[in-house]
Amino acid sequence: MLKLYDYWRSSAAYRVRIALNLKNASYDSIPVNIAPGKDEQFADKYKHLNPQMRVPTIEQDGRISGQSLAIIEWLSESLPGPSLLPEDAWTRLQARAFANTIACDIHPLNNLSVLATLRKDFGADEAAVTRWYHDWIRRGFEALERIAQDLPPAALLFSDAPTIAEICLVPQVANARRFDMDLSDFPRLREVDAACKVIDAFARAAPEAQQKP
Repeated sequence: MLKLYDYWRSSAAYRVRIALNLKNASYDSIPVNIAPGKDEQFADKYKHLNPQMRVPTIEQDGRISGQSLAIIEWLSESLPGPSLLPEDAWTRLQARAFANTIACDIHPLNNLSVLATLRKDFGADEAAVTRWYHDWIRRGFEALERIAQDLPPAALLFSDAPTIAEICLVPQVANARRFDMDLSDFPRLREVDAACKVIDAFARAAPEAQQKP
């Protein structure tokens, strides 16, 4: 049985929940409350599991790993069910690049630790934090919208089936909406997000479908 150390609102954990659902995998969800003031990720017990003190963490038969994209690729390679990467090598490169734009360029600059540092060490008020948050999403989404517009026609981004690209996109769109960001400049990204939302694996992984602390 797989164990997922999870937080309902974490977009990185959201990605892994989508991937697990697409693979129709059974897993135990173990909540780790990373909300400011709770900070369960900093407890010694969790630090022993994940020295980065972040979610998600996956565990199988006592083997433990963090990092959502690495977990998603492992799930794709290790579990039965549809691949989470396109078949063609070049298209796999494109899908990984799309996902990495979100997971490596947008999301790290907007995670809780960065926002807390802006407030604590640089005196940023909430308006400044929101501007920061929107700016980094906008920069990434402007590039991803152009890429998405130039792809061959498909129901989703790289095919009619979801890949690692949509797995990363949908949680990031959810983050943007949670921070009241105007997404009108990104019609193709919104279209793909809407198409994914009706897929059961995405719907069951959504934050609003999770048990909240």
